[in-house]
Amino acid sequence: MRPVPDSLAEIQDLIARHARPGQGTPVDGLLLSSATTAEPDHSLTEPLLVIMARGGKRLLLGDEVFDYGAGQCLVITADLPVTGHMVGASPTTPVLAMGLALRPPVIASLLLAAPLPAPAARPAAPAIAVGDAGPELLDAAARLLRLLDTPGDAPVLAPLLEREIVWRLLTGPHAGQVRQIGQPDSDLALVSRAIHWIRANYAEPTRIADLARLAGMSPSAFHRHFRDVTTMSPLRFQKRIRLQEARSLLLAGAGDVAGVGHLVGYSSATQFNREYRREFGAPPGRDAARLRAAAVPAGARALP
Repeated sequence: MRPVPDSLAEIQDLIARHARPGQGTPVDGLLLSSATTAEPDHSLTEPLLVIMARGGKRLLLGDEVFDYGAGQCLVITADLPVTGHMVGASPTTPVLAMGLALRPPVIASLLLAAPLPAPAARPAAPAIAVGDAGPELLDAAARLLRLLDTPGDAPVLAPLLEREIVWRLLTGPHAGQVRQIGQPDSDLALVSRAIHWIRANYAEPTRIADLARLAGMSPSAFHRHFRDVTTMSPLRFQKRIRLQEARSLLLAGAGDVAGVGHLVGYSSATQFNREYRREFGAPPGRDAARLRAAAVPAGARALP
């Protein structure tokens, strides 16, 4: 077994001490996860860097599978509905991870302050990438986590460390994906306009022509780029968003099954029940009751 780098061991210790289920942290944009079960979790991500400190995770986006483990990082560059399965989680050895929001203004300001050469052109890829977290990235992440022990320092030092971490990404193997977050005219940014519309209007009928117009693309180009980013069609993407929103509403007790189905855009209760069961493995009412019994906080934000 390879020895654990000092910075990774420190990250493990800090996450284990500070992670609280369903709670955030005093550092803006920083998320922690300590998972003790391998049960699948379904989440709607935002642009995010995740560093796995202990254990591992298998992430599903559409039909694509992404695996990452201790000492590796996951980079997500768009809002995506994903399903995750923890690897090696148990009550005695939880899977530990940290996440940091990837904010367009921070990325854009770094690109303006220190312009970087454009990365070599690569084939279109999903808005998810996995790779090793280098020693510089792990060191900066450990120093950011140390602020949890001295939260009074966070307002001053956290923004500086956030910029350092983003800089490591912009000068690393995932530079091409990350820089697109900060470029308002990139294909990712244009597709993200449509993604944000779907998220805000998931219960409304969707027309590809309208989404393409919003993104400033032809319908054929939009459909191609949307699939490149999300690995699924716009209509399939919208269905995933609807079902995840329905699950959140049911968990929060926002109405009965038929009412929630209608709220998220289903005119047929039978279709809603069938698609919900296919997505989450159980009918809506039974699934929500199970989650409430397991004390899953409504609206709790999970790391992908």
